[in-house]
Amino acid sequence: MMAKMEYHNPVLLKETVDGLNISPDGVYVDVTFGGGGHSREIMERLGPNGRLFGFDQDEDAQANVINDPRFTLIPENFRFIKRFLRFHNVKEVDGILADLGVSSHQFDVAERGFSTRFEAELDMRMSKKNELNAFMVVNDYEEAELKRVFWDYGELKNGGAMAAVIVNARKEQPIKNSEQLKQVLGRFLPAHKSNKILAQIYQAIRIEVNQEMDVLKEFLEQSLELLKPGGRLSVIAYHSLEDRLVKRYMRNGMFEGEPERDFFGNFSVPFKIIEKLIVPSDVEIRINNRARSAKLRVAEKK
Repeated sequence: MMAKMEYHNPVLLKETVDGLNISPDGVYVDVTFGGGGHSREIMERLGPNGRLFGFDQDEDAQANVINDPRFTLIPENFRFIKRFLRFHNVKEVDGILADLGVSSHQFDVAERGFSTRFEAELDMRMSKKNELNAFMVVNDYEEAELKRVFWDYGELKNGGAMAAVIVNARKEQPIKNSEQLKQVLGRFLPAHKSNKILAQIYQAIRIEVNQEMDVLKEFLEQSLELLKPGGRLSVIAYHSLEDRLVKRYMRNGMFEGEPERDFFGNFSVPFKIIEKLIVPSDVEIRINNRARSAKLRVAEKK
């Protein structure tokens, strides 16, 4: 029996689950199960015939499985949500919840390499099944590719210069851990801003390692297909890259361009926005520091 992992407080717990407008007999999906906080809140609101499916590719999440016949944990990446729900004979659902980003647990386990607080091997994989890890991104990517990662996913103005310094340094020896990476990039880390810039660097590498933006796009497209008319999508994002994608897809049903107009000149869009933006209260942020950058959006399929 695995020990129960400490995953800390779920962010915007009530607001996210309220957004789903739970029907006691409905079928729901929590695609970021983690410590099970949001899932347990959904279960509280389900009747005996309701069902909940959880997704989590992180092996550690298995320790938090909910022992209830109405609940099924699927140990896979939620980019495969449609495929694995079909495996369980589920073709449509009443609501889908996603709490994006890295869990507190993953940040707190030093050897996972997600946190700037610990010296650790360069890993950052959400699932050990991933072939690509942070060491490979830092040591094997061409300079132009590294620059793209830092610019696109870290929004780092010095991304090009950082890539050049890394490529130069690794000619001498591989950059194996977080401490070496910090030393190599030392000139870009002034004391008063080092934590913020390091967080952007780590975010950029982590998004690349886990293909997070591609995963999010695939998930959002499949969510639209899976939701019944009137079904709800409730998504918490933690950085502007994610939030822009979620906001745009909920508003337009597409990631680029504009939706088509109907005969009357109205835009034809698949979602109705239920909540434009919900952010945590000052009280929640004081209790749970992870909540400070959380943005919740809720939409209903037309």
